[in-house]
Amino acid sequence: MKVRVSGIAKTIGIAVFCAFAAGAALAQSDYVAPGSDLDVPLDQYLKDAGPDARLIKPGKLSIDRHRMLCGRRPTVMDPKFDSWGGAYPGYVILNPDRLKELPTPVKLFIYAHECGHQFVGRNETAADCFGVKRGRRYGWLDEKGLDQVCEFISKLKASAQHEAGPERCKKIRICYKEAAPRATRSGSNTQ
Repeated sequence: MKVRVSGIAKTIGIAVFCAFAAGAALAQSDYVAPGSDLDVPLDQYLKDAGPDARLIKPGKLSIDRHRMLCGRRPTVMDPKFDSWGGAYPGYVILNPDRLKELPTPVKLFIYAHECGHQFVGRNETAADCFGVKRGRRYGWLDEKGLDQVCEFISKLKASAQHEAGPERCKKIRICYKEAAPRATRSGSNTQ
């Protein structure tokens, strides 16, 4: 069966594809099919996670004396979560047990990366970049902290969602430089 597409529909379809391919800033919910395993309402997640999971309201999360915020999105602290952190549409998940031994910049990056998914969707590279840029701009990520983040990430193997750690680190370093204040960028005359 052939489907005929008008010129206007083709143009719209190509524009949507190009915007998606270029990493258009869509919310994670824009990439997640309702009812999929990636779309778990907060109340259902908390019910399924059990009594060990606790909800932290937006603006109330503190990681090593750093107040962390992801807009109006709450954070679930779940010691049974299978990774360091995760994100579902509308909330962030952290596993405090897995995070506790990590250096502070790595903990903060993980949170900022997961928060980034709320703004850039499921694109892992874009979420990495979001996290690093946020850390640089808010002052909790410096060169030493970036090295700690890269040391952590470089040990991670490629998966269906993530590139191999060393490749992620190369891209993270580029994002870090892009987040530099204008006065420190090469060729800038900003006072």
